[in-house]
Amino acid sequence: MDQKILSLAAEKTADRLQKFLQTLKEDDLANLLQNQAVKGKAAGALLRAIFKGFPCSEEAGALRRLKIYSCCVQLLESGDLQKEVASEIIGLLMLEVHNFPGALLVELASEFVDAVKQGNLTNGKSLELLPIIFTALATKKENLAYGKGELSGEECKKQLINTLCSGRWDHQYVIQLTSMFKDVPLTAEEVEIVVEKVLTMFSKLNLQEIPPLVYQLLVLSSKGSRKKVLEGIIAFFNKLDTQHSEEQSGDELLDFVTVPSGELRHVEGTIILHIVFAIKLDCELGRELLKLLKAGQQGDFSSNICPFSIALFLSVTRIQRFEEQVFDLLKSLVIKSFKDLQLLQGSKFLQDLVPHRCCVSTMILEVVKNSVHSWDHVTQGLVELGFILMDSYGPKKILDGKTIEASSGLSRMPNQHACKLGANILLETFKIHEMIRQEILEQVLNRVVTRGSSPITHFIDLLSDIIMYSPLVLQSCSSKVTETFDYLSFLPLQTVQGLMKAVQPLLKVSLSIRDSLILVLRKAMFARQLDARKSAVAGFLLLLKNFKVLGSLSSSQCSQSIGISQVHVDVHSRYNSVANETFCLEIMDSLRRCLGQQADVRLMLYEGFYDVLRRNSQLANSIMQTLLSQLKQFYEPEPDMLPPLKLEACILTQGDQISLQEPLDCLLCCIQHCLAWYKSRVMPLQQKEEEEEEEGFYQDLDDMLESITSRMIKSELEDFELDKSADFSQSTGIGIKNNICAFLVMGVCEVLIEYNFSVSNFSKNKFEDVLSLFMCYKELSDILNEKAGKGKTKMANKTNDSFLSMKFVSDLLTALFRDSTQSHEESLSVLRSSNEFMRYAVSVALQKVQQLKEMGHVSGPDGKNPEKVFQNLCDITRVLLWRYTSIPTSVEESGKKEKGKSISLLCLEGLQKIFSVVQQFYQPKIHQFLRALDATDKEEEVEVSVTQRAAFQIRQFQRSLLNILSSQEEDFNSKEALLLVTVLSNLSKLLEPSSTQFVQMLSWTTKICKENSWEDASFCKGLMNLLFSLHVLCKSPVTLLRDLSQDIHGHLGDIDQDVEVEKTNHFAVVNLRTAAPTVCLLLLSQAEKVLEEVDWLITKLKGQVSQEIIPEEASSQATLPNHPIEKAIIIQLGTLLTFFHELVQTALPSGSCVDTLLKDLCKMYTILTALVRYYLQVCQHSRGIPKNMEKLVKLSGSHLTPLCYSFISYIQNKKSNSLKHTGEKKKEKTAAGPTAMARALRETKPIPNLIFAIEQYEKFLIHLSKRSKVNLMQHIKLSTSRDFKIKGNILDMVLQEDEDEDEEGTASEHEGQNKEPAKKKRKK
Repeated sequence: MDQKILSLAAEKTADRLQKFLQTLKEDDLANLLQNQAVKGKAAGALLRAIFKGFPCSEEAGALRRLKIYSCCVQLLESGDLQKEVASEIIGLLMLEVHNFPGALLVELASEFVDAVKQGNLTNGKSLELLPIIFTALATKKENLAYGKGELSGEECKKQLINTLCSGRWDHQYVIQLTSMFKDVPLTAEEVEIVVEKVLTMFSKLNLQEIPPLVYQLLVLSSKGSRKKVLEGIIAFFNKLDTQHSEEQSGDELLDFVTVPSGELRHVEGTIILHIVFAIKLDCELGRELLKLLKAGQQGDFSSNICPFSIALFLSVTRIQRFEEQVFDLLKSLVIKSFKDLQLLQGSKFLQDLVPHRCCVSTMILEVVKNSVHSWDHVTQGLVELGFILMDSYGPKKILDGKTIEASSGLSRMPNQHACKLGANILLETFKIHEMIRQEILEQVLNRVVTRGSSPITHFIDLLSDIIMYSPLVLQSCSSKVTETFDYLSFLPLQTVQGLMKAVQPLLKVSLSIRDSLILVLRKAMFARQLDARKSAVAGFLLLLKNFKVLGSLSSSQCSQSIGISQVHVDVHSRYNSVANETFCLEIMDSLRRCLGQQADVRLMLYEGFYDVLRRNSQLANSIMQTLLSQLKQFYEPEPDMLPPLKLEACILTQGDQISLQEPLDCLLCCIQHCLAWYKSRVMPLQQKEEEEEEEGFYQDLDDMLESITSRMIKSELEDFELDKSADFSQSTGIGIKNNICAFLVMGVCEVLIEYNFSVSNFSKNKFEDVLSLFMCYKELSDILNEKAGKGKTKMANKTNDSFLSMKFVSDLLTALFRDSTQSHEESLSVLRSSNEFMRYAVSVALQKVQQLKEMGHVSGPDGKNPEKVFQNLCDITRVLLWRYTSIPTSVEESGKKEKGKSISLLCLEGLQKIFSVVQQFYQPKIHQFLRALDATDKEEEVEVSVTQRAAFQIRQFQRSLLNILSSQEEDFNSKEALLLVTVLSNLSKLLEPSSTQFVQMLSWTTKICKENSWEDASFCKGLMNLLFSLHVLCKSPVTLLRDLSQDIHGHLGDIDQDVEVEKTNHFAVVNLRTAAPTVCLLLLSQAEKVLEEVDWLITKLKGQVSQEIIPEEASSQATLPNHPIEKAIIIQLGTLLTFFHELVQTALPSGSCVDTLLKDLCKMYTILTALVRYYLQVCQHSRGIPKNMEKLVKLSGSHLTPLCYSFISYIQNKKSNSLKHTGEKKKEKTAAGPTAMARALRETKPIPNLIFAIEQYEKFLIHLSKRSKVNLMQHIKLSTSRDFKIKGNILDMVLQEDEDEDEEGTASEHEGQNKEPAKKKRKK
């Protein structure tokens, strides 16, 4: 039969073929076709013949054709056909689709859709036909019966696609179906339906099937819905990541972990590559991605910003056209996230409204961690981002050797965090990826070398961390390090010291690096630049510290530990130590040559020797001998010669230039410390071994110091030619020389004080020596101060750093104030009898703390060792605290009137500085610090929290403050009161805001503010600052602001003099003296902060609204979560409105108060406008305005705007009056002309800004009224106070006055004419 059909089909006309086919039954035909196809015989030819025999022009033929078509589709799905046969059949079926009439196409398509929905597909081969069917259907213009009605072909297609997407898809055909849609012409709406369907299928698929699906989806996205595709992919992986991290952190053992970590990361990596590839081909997709990043920045970024999306953004940076934009956006995202965090931490009001969310920095570090799973496309972006953050937010320019943060104090913290994040990214990337290590190291070293002028401590810290992580890894990059050494002599000293410290672990691992460094240092030793020589000394000293000689004592503070990776390096430590010895002695030789160089170089040596000795005790002989021979050059050996030191030899005169050649005081200081250490650590061990070798030097040095002491005490100032008649002016050579000598003598006295105290063992004679030395020091310092007082300019170095070591200061203070041992009583009474000496001891302690605050370390031995400094700080604090609390200032001062501060006040000042320093440098050790202050409990069983300990200290200072406040007015010590408030502010930062102690502190402060009316501006300012800093951590301070503004209004009176203001006395601290600039400015700055918070909240809401452009019906529910935030914003603004309402009516003195008030009013209106614009956005989503917003608008119209205009008139009247006054004082006026003009310009600038802000607010209110159908303008009187009518009667009066003045002042006519225009200008 098949042969017959084929032969008939070969004829020219199809008539016989048609007749023959009509005689056959459908089933027979279908069976025939099936058999032929399965056998693989000429099925294609047979099918062609059958289609020829059933033309679509006849209805019956078309129906038969449809049956055959369905039969073929089933055949294809059965999977029984060979590949070639199946392809041929599909080709034929595709060609035939367009011949079908529309109604049959609909039927055919419906069959397919039903098959997919019911899951009847077996291998999905036939799906290739569906796009052709849909395309053919869309071309049919006539109406087709579909369902119950009639639709055009295009609409039928849409309905079918809808049905297809609303049904269930078998997960094995999802990729095929998605791929199929890319060949169907789709409208934007249809694309969205398909994309939504595919995105919902993600969660039902196996993880490995997702990358190919995403690929198909991205191809599909070129038809539209790009944003939805990206959002869907990001949201899906964000959810997966969250689940995954929860599973890993969950304690309970889960029966199964959904996906292993590695597999998930590899899939994510593949998908990121797919997306980046798609963006290269379709820039529009890239733009959509950038929009997502921007939206994440503005609104709530919980949805779009997650570790997966950040990794995606970083990969996109490899596409050049998007690189810069993405990095800029990521950079601002990071800094914004830190700023938000800072804002949230500082305000309880915001914490209650906004849930704390994950910080961007955590996400970025998560990306670094994930990138270990071969995400090479992300690592380059990570490294660049790390450097961008470090470059942009590192410490800025240098002034006087100190690093200045270019930004203001508040924004410093976010900048520091961002810079630290950059460093963390680089360090973690360095640890994980070997490939990129070389590049990171090179970039860091390049920055260290090329940025000599700007501070690079952050890069040196990073370098140090990298090297500490694994010095052995860096051996491979040693060439880069040695190359850096070549630049050492051109770098600033600070950089060199940091760099040496950082690379020091490498020196122990790599001999080649060490040798190249020594060569460079030797060259630098004789360089022409002083800085290069200082660098060489610093480098050599560091080497001496870190290469131990055999037999050296183990020091408790050994060099930086180098981590486990170095263990094998010190295997041959015995050989190393022998080699080290020759190496160290060689260096000592080089260093001895420095003793002939400038004072600065010698100074570095003397400062470094003690540390070397402590780390490398075997070098003691060499060092002590060097120091001894140096001292002998300036020492008078004759026991009766006065003075005992040759000061002339220490000073160098070159022509007119006189400079210090030998810092003798530093030399003695170094000798004294080295000697003390040698006696306490080395000699006891030698006595045990009973070896008495070469101890001559130590005895010699002791004798020399004793001799110098006794002769210094005998010497008069005349012996040094430094008595009162000497010349100390800085302009003459002799004066400069005398100044240098005086400072040397004072330094020597201090060194000897410490020496004698340390060897005294509490003997009375030694203490008398100490006192005599102090009297010599005091006499000289008094003369210098007196001379400096007389001179016009203060002396260049007002107070030199004291030579007393911090350890000694703490021992001395403890002995003076706390030592109650019976046997020490008599000798200590010598020192205690001198008030001057005790004051000096406390003031040196203050100086040390100040030094620590400014530089982060103190001078003297162990000054750079944070552990020891902290220990000394605790001891000093304990003594000062005891002294201040047991002998209050009032008791001390009533006894004797002396010039200068009393000791108790000095103690308090010290405590204030220490509390702030501890919080600055020793934040993690605060608990330890507070425990050290608590002398009562040595070993307590119960652990006491920081809050409880801080509260205990706070109570002591509160008692002191109450005592001062309860004293008589003439006894009120405002300086002490202010210090106490500062101390309380510092300590209150340690209290946990949720604790009862914090609440007590707040209520105590509020009570003090309410009851005390001291008229002291600075005390009042300190107290109010404390009140607000506590208040914001509990709740928003707006009600406080309102009460205080009423007080100010009451005290200063109204702008309308006829109005009597009733005095509300909420806070006694506000009075006539303090109300005007002090409290007023403080309140305005607090109001600014509140406005900033409200502004931040509004921006957040706007971001959410723009992200949730939602379907109409859902809108009313969807925006409900914002209600509490909206309500809070409106309440804040309402209360602030009443605050401004009071201040705008207050007769404020012109100047800063008025300027700031105008600026803040301008801000207030700008933020009201922002809120109105937010509601304009909300109204688009068919949601009305809440009632309380209407109330707020009404309040602004009745209580603020009209008063603003009258306040402006008040200011202008005040100005014109003051100008009239200056017009009367004509002589003064000539002098003050330009400055008065400048001031007038400055003062009038905020007024137009304010008026503009008010008008903008009213403009947007009119828009909102129209959109919301609520008349918001009914309570607002549109501004008409600036209509420029010329009022005739007033003009006549003014002209009349001017004429009268002219008649009176004919004599000074010229002058009058000259000045008049200026006067009119100012009146404007």
